[in-house]
Amino acid sequence: MNPEIWRQHALANRLQSLLLLAVMGGFLALLGWLLWGGDGIVLLLLLGAVLLLLNPVVAPQLIMRMYRATPLTPAQAPALNSALAELARRAGLAAVPALYYIPSSILTAFTVGRRDDAAIAVTDGLLRTLDTREVIGVLAHEMSHVRNNDTWVMGVADMFSRLTSMLSLFGQLLLFLYLPLILVSNIDINWFAIFILIFAPSLSALAQLGLSRTREYDADLNAARLTGDPEGLARALVKIEQRSGSFLERIFLPGRRIPEPSLLRTHPPTEERVRRLMELKLPGRPLPQPPVDFISAPAFGARVERPPRWRITGLWH
Repeated sequence: MNPEIWRQHALANRLQSLLLLAVMGGFLALLGWLLWGGDGIVLLLLLGAVLLLLNPVVAPQLIMRMYRATPLTPAQAPALNSALAELARRAGLAAVPALYYIPSSILTAFTVGRRDDAAIAVTDGLLRTLDTREVIGVLAHEMSHVRNNDTWVMGVADMFSRLTSMLSLFGQLLLFLYLPLILVSNIDINWFAIFILIFAPSLSALAQLGLSRTREYDADLNAARLTGDPEGLARALVKIEQRSGSFLERIFLPGRRIPEPSLLRTHPPTEERVRRLMELKLPGRPLPQPPVDFISAPAFGARVERPPRWRITGLWH
């Protein structure tokens, strides 16, 4: 893997993440200043520090129960757990994330928890569609999220976004209550302040989406470094895009060919992710492929054919 290209990508991703977090924090501080002046900024800084220290982390096991996921032990899926343990070792993690199986035809995998207590879920559709090399690439991507504490980073961004929305709503409520007094008193209106009050939540949300895309790029990059095989993850992304796109177009948006605005994507465009991964392609040290097929273990049973549906928990699987 070209070390110079890797360093350039890693530096760019970190700078973008810091910039986007700074932008979200800036919107929050600006609202505090508009509402309460300098004291508002100090108050929000103290509130943010307290929330970061007390930021509750939902137990991974609870989230997995919401998805009706079941643990995959080494006895049930030896090859999958072996690959996960090797990736955790290469990532320098003290604990191997717990592995869960979701009986859903959706092609996806996701991570919850912290570095010392994490879980990675994979679906039936993912394991039956991707080959061993591609599954390892996806696991490495999720392992990178664990290593980089992306769940915590996105939790901080979500906190910024929620506080910004709350302050914006409070400011607009005050403006509405004092509007008659403003109109009869001939007070000059600061339209810039009103603009910030109204649009700050939307701008903060866009920054949060941009941060999410940046973290995905960074996870792709580190996944390629863990496996030494960027092509494996690139192939997996293409397959997931093809299957997911066709399902969504058939069920929800038939005939849709209008590109989604890039600012509104939680994940980067697959084409761009594949391009960046293939730029890293050089002879490396690919992860040894287990000789056992992942889906040969009896833990998976018959293929899940039912289409995914919405659940009462608000989840879709």
